Amino acid sequence: MSRNTASRRPASAPTVGFVSLGCPKALVDSERILTQLRAEGYSISPSYEGADLVVVNTCGFIDSAVAESLEAIGEALDVNGRVIVTGCLGAKGDIVRQTHPKVLAVTGPHALDEVMAAVHKQLPKPHDPWTDLVPAAGLKLTPRHYAYLKISEGCNHRCTFCIIPSLRGDLVSRPVDEVLREAENLVKGGVKELLVISQDTSAYGVDVKYRTGFWNGRPVKTRMTELVSALGEFGAWVRLHYVYPYPHVDEVIPLMVEGKVLPYLDIPFQHASSRILKLMKRPAAAENTLARIRHWRERCPDLTIRSTFVVGFPGETEEEFRQLLDFLDEAQLDRVGAFAYSPVEGAAANALPGAVPEELKEERLARFMEHQARISEARLSQKIGRTLSVMIDEIAEDGIATGRTMGDAPEIDGIVTIEGGTNLQSGDQVRVAITHSDEHDLWGKVETTRG
Repeated sequence: MSRNTASRRPASAPTVGFVSLGCPKALVDSERILTQLRAEGYSISPSYEGADLVVVNTCGFIDSAVAESLEAIGEALDVNGRVIVTGCLGAKGDIVRQTHPKVLAVTGPHALDEVMAAVHKQLPKPHDPWTDLVPAAGLKLTPRHYAYLKISEGCNHRCTFCIIPSLRGDLVSRPVDEVLREAENLVKGGVKELLVISQDTSAYGVDVKYRTGFWNGRPVKTRMTELVSALGEFGAWVRLHYVYPYPHVDEVIPLMVEGKVLPYLDIPFQHASSRILKLMKRPAAAENTLARIRHWRERCPDLTIRSTFVVGFPGETEEEFRQLLDFLDEAQLDRVGAFAYSPVEGAAANALPGAVPEELKEERLARFMEHQARISEARLSQKIGRTLSVMIDEIAEDGIATGRTMGDAPEIDGIVTIEGGTNLQSGDQVRVAITHSDEHDLWGKVETTRG
């Protein structure tokens, strides 16, 4: 989980402290709130001490996230005393108020209007808002050269280990013209990588029956394939996250071959056992999945596939866990994250029989990660000797630059460490000759530069 604080602007306006916790979808909510605050003339403080009040955007997905959110709220109350709570934990307002009864207001996720109403009640907005200081792209909590583009809210799935639908509701797709307008403004504002996010990116438009919208005078369906094809026209990297492997995902592969979309898919497979997947209420055709992966890679050999898995799900046997390891061997996934099952309050899976002991869950998690590490190391070693396009993220004082290939998303995947980066800047795209690798990262030397 990440924590982001916003930077201060010099002003005599009322000041709001802000902390953002949780996933990229929550980060986008934070950016919208900050943009509205600045548009109305509020000053944003990076600390609690100098602020007139504090907004805490919380996460409530798993127990550790709830604990971190409650701790952040408590810290803000101790230091400042005037706190508004929003985000996923806010959907469980009773937990927040029981723990911290002195909070001024509590709202759920994607609740811009409710948050602003609470701010207005406690801290009336300035008479003369400085709307000209807010760029068309809005305020961002990410570096200037990349941004998360949230295309929908909520989820129609009812995975038994997840409580997101109870926090964020069912799927609500954003109008396609609105998404494209936001993307265009982001690119005009200097963004060079668009990270497309939602709870289920593949389901974009299902709720509106793939309604046709209009962008620049031409029709565009509210559908993932048509949306990302249009996004590819802006000239930025387009990276797809949280993609369920529905049949129409196959249609995205040609767009990757054409260069419109990065050859990267973030697909949460979660497990390989058909029985466990059914208990999770997930798609249960593991063999089909392997065939799809082979087909995708035949058409797009440079495709990077990232996924997440849950080990120690209630009822998981040693045989089913070994089936998961066999799946890793067959699938040869490039990037993998894994979690030991956590009994999140309100999750239906908590009532399933056969709870796996904590020690066994942790032991399986360690075996899983060790197994995948060998696969990742082998796949990355195949890049040695190749020259790859790299997006520069950071330049150290010693001139060593770090960046990411097309196969690496920020914060969750690997990095490329580059010699001779003195003349580079964040957001530059360079050609890098890869010289070394390990199970996570790459090393190389700059060949050519493209700003």
